[in-house]
Amino acid sequence: MSQPTERNRLDGEASPYLRQHADNPVNWQPWGDAAFERAREHDAPVFVSIGYSSCHWCHVMAEESFEDESVAAVVNDSFVPIKVDREERPDVDSTFMTVSQLVTGGGGWPLSAWCTPEGKPFYVGTYFPPEPRRNQPGFRELCERIADSWSDPEQREEMERRADQWAESARDELESVPTPEPPASEEGGASPPGDDLLDTAAAAALRGYDEEHGGFGSGGAKFPMPGRIDLLMRAYAGRGRDALLSAATGTLDGMADGGMYDQIGGGFHRYAVDREWTVPHFEKMLYDNAELPMAYLDGYRLTGDPRYARVASESLAFLDRELRHEGGAFFSTLDARSRQPASRRDGGDASRGDGEGASDGEDVEGAFYVWTPEEVDAVLDEPAASLAKERYGIRPGGNFERGTTVPTVAASVAELAADREQSPEAVRETLTEARTALFDARESRPRPARDEKVLAAWNGRAISAFARAGDTLGEPYAESAREALDFCRDRLYDPDAETGALARRWLDGDVRGPGYLDDYAFLARGALDTYAATGDPEALGFALDLADALVAEFYDADDDTIYFTRDLDGDGTGGAGERADAGPLIARPQEFTDRSTPSSLGVAAETLALLDGFRTGGEFREIAERVVTTHADRIRGGPLEHASLVRAADLVETGGIEVTVAADEVPDEWRETLGERYLPGALVAPRPATDAGLDEWLDRLDMVEAPPIWAGRDATDGEPTAYVCEGFACSPPRTDLDAALAWLGGDE
Repeated sequence: MSQPTERNRLDGEASPYLRQHADNPVNWQPWGDAAFERAREHDAPVFVSIGYSSCHWCHVMAEESFEDESVAAVVNDSFVPIKVDREERPDVDSTFMTVSQLVTGGGGWPLSAWCTPEGKPFYVGTYFPPEPRRNQPGFRELCERIADSWSDPEQREEMERRADQWAESARDELESVPTPEPPASEEGGASPPGDDLLDTAAAAALRGYDEEHGGFGSGGAKFPMPGRIDLLMRAYAGRGRDALLSAATGTLDGMADGGMYDQIGGGFHRYAVDREWTVPHFEKMLYDNAELPMAYLDGYRLTGDPRYARVASESLAFLDRELRHEGGAFFSTLDARSRQPASRRDGGDASRGDGEGASDGEDVEGAFYVWTPEEVDAVLDEPAASLAKERYGIRPGGNFERGTTVPTVAASVAELAADREQSPEAVRETLTEARTALFDARESRPRPARDEKVLAAWNGRAISAFARAGDTLGEPYAESAREALDFCRDRLYDPDAETGALARRWLDGDVRGPGYLDDYAFLARGALDTYAATGDPEALGFALDLADALVAEFYDADDDTIYFTRDLDGDGTGGAGERADAGPLIARPQEFTDRSTPSSLGVAAETLALLDGFRTGGEFREIAERVVTTHADRIRGGPLEHASLVRAADLVETGGIEVTVAADEVPDEWRETLGERYLPGALVAPRPATDAGLDEWLDRLDMVEAPPIWAGRDATDGEPTAYVCEGFACSPPRTDLDAALAWLGGDE
């Protein structure tokens, strides 16, 4: 049989991940109809490999197998091989990952799947070594076995039967919608999940809390779970149970003290491979460094601990410094690997312990971030060198590979001061200077590669983080949010499209789209947060436009749910809109659970409920209520896995907190108060002081009349005036913000 594909076609792709594989001897094809048509023509199975540019084990599998000529010959002879960037095609990733989790009980990247020419997987896994190892088949041997089975009619019939079964199971999981019922407001209707849901979810989080090291679970790797931290803090604010706050702050402390946090440069690595948070997977993702600062900001507001504000500030500074496009938006990732610094090349570092040098051209995981004692000594004089090494646990032998150390907070300032009979202030000053010097020295090292995709969804989360940091940190973070929002609106959004077309990604002028639910939901929430932080009605108008498009494109009124993709049957392109390279999809997914990013379904429902106050018809709130009611049993059955849907359901149930501020300019002291007060999920809604000024806004926003959140709420006697609402009841107007907020606690 001739090879189904003649050559590797990834050289024409813009995705950095796909281009990383453009020189492989494997004849990779991009995901799309053409590749599957080739498989049908040659009656060949399809091998799908899904990953992303900063994925460590994706690099390993590429080097071990995809760059091997003999392995490539087997793949090219027997399969149509397809490479997928999960960040560009989350719909493809979601369906295959669901199959993997259903069949194997787990998943991850690289995700490897062998499929029929119709795109239905019949064998799935993640990383496969080149040769058999620890009960894992070798990749080449596995490919040969699958090819032989495909050629045998009886075995092929079984493979196709399995593919049909797996595809049906994936559809059941991803498209699951209970029989629609009317909302509870109608006679005999279904009910939302309930007003005790937040407490139930927080109690579940508390049961899984690791009291020794913080975080959740005690069996190995630790992942940042900001949604769980948020649930704990919200429940504590409502119930005052100390154990809830201890679990939240213990997790914040564990992450901030460990190696998952970049102790020298700020910002978070992806996750820790150990229970103690010591050794991370070193890639730095935009979404982690958007989600986690928001959790630390809330930790600061709730406890007043300035350390949490510092971690948030340093993480946002990392984004601004290393992932920011000059036009304001944010790139996607930094790789985990880079070339070794000169001190560790060719055996140049005697402290390595394994006696092996790294070649000049070798990329090594964590090379940019780790240290040896000798490297610290080369930068700092005594006593600063010893102080820094003790503070960050940098010792001979290290805690990582090749005798290096991932810096952690190994000793407190108080301990260091006591040991040296110095004041804590003196020790802190020396450490600050030492850290700056180490950072400057690190800047001369070979840098990790950067994936410069600008993704609408991930930028939406970063925009929210910067917007929410503005008032709290006392810095112009809100302006950074506005600049990133303007970039996304100018380059990714087409206001002239019928429903407002948002593309998923921009990369050096190349735009790929249209977007998915997370793009619309996350960016709409970012726009809403920017309006709240700046009082810019243009940002609010953009949020409303995106919400309208979200409803038009993704909400299914028959199923009362919001899908991740457009209608599979609407245009025959597998839910990818007018995309020419859609390829087959076996299901139309919904994104129920919070994973590395929040559930887009939950964020969509919550954002619609928040935006409802800016509409007079109540349609956004009704949709949000219908969505959480549709999935009430799922949410109640596993609230911890559905943190974003829990928040949406709680907002629908309670009405949340609204703070309308009527002022031509919000006073600085008011912004400071709002930035430092813990008001979980609160919507701050600035408006002009007078009805005349409001009329101008209404004209700009193409509104016929003032929406409920602004109507009748002008300034009193020309003074800035606050109107505070909670639980569908509102305070009287107050020209003293503290007095208005006191109404929330029943102190009036």
